Amino acid sequence: MSPTALDPVASAVVITQAREGRTPRPLDFPAGLRPRDATEAYAVQDAVVRARGDIVGWKVGAASPQAQPARAALTRDSVWVAAAGEPVLLDASGFAVMGMEAALVYELGADLPARAAPYSAGEVLAAVASVRAAIEVCDTRFAAWAQQGEWSRLADQACHGALIVGTGTHDVTAVLPLAQAVTMSVNGNVAVQHATWGNPAGDPLRLLVWLANEGARSLGGLCAGHWVTTGSCTGTVLVAPGAEVVADFPGLGQAVLHLR
Repeated sequence: MSPTALDPVASAVVITQAREGRTPRPLDFPAGLRPRDATEAYAVQDAVVRARGDIVGWKVGAASPQAQPARAALTRDSVWVAAAGEPVLLDASGFAVMGMEAALVYELGADLPARAAPYSAGEVLAAVASVRAAIEVCDTRFAAWAQQGEWSRLADQACHGALIVGTGTHDVTAVLPLAQAVTMSVNGNVAVQHATWGNPAGDPLRLLVWLANEGARSLGGLCAGHWVTTGSCTGTVLVAPGAEVVADFPGLGQAVLHLR
């Protein structure tokens, strides 16, 4: 007997209502609404995103340079672009978990709609308008952090809480990610520091190309103005309310977050 087909909209309601505070946070999806593979997880995630609002960005990452990437679409209510040199101020009460990650984010200056012929790396890179320093706040709509299976976490926007976009450069071809140093500081103390690229996925251009050709297809493709963060360069550092977090990419830019 084949398993019952998952209703992604019903699954999405579970974490949407939890995010909005209308129901208690569950430990996981109920058994009959729990995604069983990547296809089901993305179907739930897409339903979550459509209910949440306009897409303005994406997160994409991979466990290694050879691993299959994974993505989450990001909506307008969770992306903040800092004024030059200014910190972003967020209320800590808006998060169940405050996991900080330093990342690079790519600003798209041209649409990359879904099409039959795959985009080349050159075409994708030509669509990038700037590269910036960023902080992603990792969070969960569930009752406990990292206690769910990978498909439930993927459905929950891959544990996305907020994206803070800082300063950077429009000279996209001058950015050499694999040689890029990074330091993340919390309350003035260095939490993580890497002399060269700390992202396990390797070259972020591979992730951008996959996102353009496959990952973003079910939600209409990539659009000019979207921000794409390409995974953590520091791992996840949990912080408390009141923390000041700085992601510094020397020679490129900086992002600063104050949690009130």
